Amino acid sequence: MEDRSLNRMNSGMSDVVLGCVMPYIHDPKDRDAVSLVCKRWYELDALTRKHVTIALCYTTSPDRLRRRFRHLESLKLKGKPRAAMFNLIPEDWGGYVTPWVREIAESFNCLKSLHFRRMIVRDSDLELLARTRGRVLLALKLDKCSGFSTDGLLHIGRSCKNLKTLFLEESFIAENDGDWLHELALNNTVLETLNFYMTDLAQVRYEDLELIARNCRSLISVKISDREILDLLGFFRIATALEEFCGGSFNEQPENYSVVSLPPKLCRLGLSYMGKNEFPIVFPFASQLKKLDLLYALLDTDDHCMLIQRCPSLEVLETRNVIGDRGLEVLAQSCKRLKRLRIERGADEQGMDDEQGLVSQRGLIALAQGCLELEYLAVYVSDITNASLEYIGSYSKNLCDFRLVLLDREERISDLPLDDGVRALLRGCEKLRRFAFYVRPGGLTDLGLSYIGKYSQNVRWMLLGSVGESDAGLLEFAKGCPSLQKLEMRGCIFSERALADAVLQLTSLRYLWVQGYRASSNGSDLMAMARPFWNIELIPARRGGVPNAVGETVIVEHPAHILAYYSLAGPRTDFPNANTVIPLDAEAFVTA
Repeated sequence: MEDRSLNRMNSGMSDVVLGCVMPYIHDPKDRDAVSLVCKRWYELDALTRKHVTIALCYTTSPDRLRRRFRHLESLKLKGKPRAAMFNLIPEDWGGYVTPWVREIAESFNCLKSLHFRRMIVRDSDLELLARTRGRVLLALKLDKCSGFSTDGLLHIGRSCKNLKTLFLEESFIAENDGDWLHELALNNTVLETLNFYMTDLAQVRYEDLELIARNCRSLISVKISDREILDLLGFFRIATALEEFCGGSFNEQPENYSVVSLPPKLCRLGLSYMGKNEFPIVFPFASQLKKLDLLYALLDTDDHCMLIQRCPSLEVLETRNVIGDRGLEVLAQSCKRLKRLRIERGADEQGMDDEQGLVSQRGLIALAQGCLELEYLAVYVSDITNASLEYIGSYSKNLCDFRLVLLDREERISDLPLDDGVRALLRGCEKLRRFAFYVRPGGLTDLGLSYIGKYSQNVRWMLLGSVGESDAGLLEFAKGCPSLQKLEMRGCIFSERALADAVLQLTSLRYLWVQGYRASSNGSDLMAMARPFWNIELIPARRGGVPNAVGETVIVEHPAHILAYYSLAGPRTDFPNANTVIPLDAEAFVTA
């Protein structure tokens, strides 16, 4: 009797303690582990989880989400695969937000924050959100979305009076007028973040920006589309709390740059089309800058060096490979606090000499030795060596996210394959969670691919391009990667059967996207990976337009795709151009 009573007491105490502790467990992986212990812990997780990210909107259904997590306060939902950003996925693939918005409007009474990424959003969706959630919605992010217009935003501006964050960056928005921003300015007094950066919204009135700054005294971040900077002088004068500004452009050159006075607390900056002439605007507070966006600046290597050496507090830098190896050397010497560096491919690489627009092993070695706090590195390189990757593995101990693309511009690469360098990098960077390695045929052998599998113990997302020599390399790779949940591959030479066998070996895998592979005549070899609730979509080869280096659309052949993922919702029917293998009936846990 005493033993039974003690067991009941211990069980009760366990629930009480866990109920107090559970709200403080925020990491999704920790939450997932706790929810699998027993039914009671599963229920406590469902009752207390405040945020859910669904990495693909077809992995579950809105009603399933509602039945499990009724008290959600924040939801992030992703639609189209990441490849859609590069026009690799057909426009009609899907990713519609409508069924989710309907469920949110009816059932999720606690929801305060919404983040839709790469989804198709209609004006009617925004109207429904504004009508049903307008009073309580604190954050709305439409991130790289499409399908809506400024008419839908008008409803948001008019009804969402408590909105602190409105994020529209890189969304395709049909612009009818600028009234949406005027309504936002009239009705909101608590806005902290306004972002319509990299959109085509041109009918924005500077008077409305000034009114927002006047009414919203907590405004700290504003990122806008192209707008003449000289029209924003009043806005800058009023927005005294502003810490971040991006966008605008210098279409008119002032006689005296002293007329442009930026807010005193500004520490994150990105001025579109900024040239050397605009440096007098930046230099007075360059020493306090923590983030600098130069992706759309008109600067050469010398200009980068001149500006960067004045920014010793820099933690985040985004730029193009025009920075060159010399710019990276200056960065390594001047910016010891750097945590994130993103170097995109330049729009026009023709006619560049060795100093202009070349990032190679020389710059990476300097960066690794000088910026020891680096956590994120994404870079397009023109040349690379094993030694430079070894330096990164030796010095960049805080690196969590590493992405490298080897450009085709240089025909003769000095040190291929990169097997030993990849092994050293992965062995040295134990905190790595995201890893992308896009080279060229011969850049990584089967041995190097096996190294990636063996030493990627904690990597959860991986993109591989033009790697390996045979199916044997892929199967050796698949013996490792115990934590890999999401795998994307392009330009690989693997067969359908090898891909299927690899998926079965990767025990944590939830998502696979492959473009360019050795297809069987009817896709039957992929059936080897058919399993409970595993959807397989075959997207046929097609011709389509992609932008080239100078922004012109070029018609290219898109090889066939494989998209496979766990789904509790079963096969979908809203993409008629894909052949879907119907999954078997069982369960899989797909939300995190």
